[in-house]
Amino acid sequence: MACPICNHAVMAKFKPFCSKRCADVDLSKWLSGSYAIPLANSDDEGELSQELSEAENKPH
Repeated sequence: MACPICNHAVMAKFKPFCSKRCADVDLSKWLSGSYAIPLANSDDEGELSQELSEAENKPH
């Protein structure tokens, strides 16, 4: 397995990274907003709202 930051070999102590430095670089990217989870499409939101409404109205 290779470190996702620098592609060096992974060390068990810092898995999935090769060093504390690479782990810190990754954390910094998350905290600064460089990494982001994509939002759902607006079409998906409409379907989700409809499914949630149907689920709430179903008898338990």
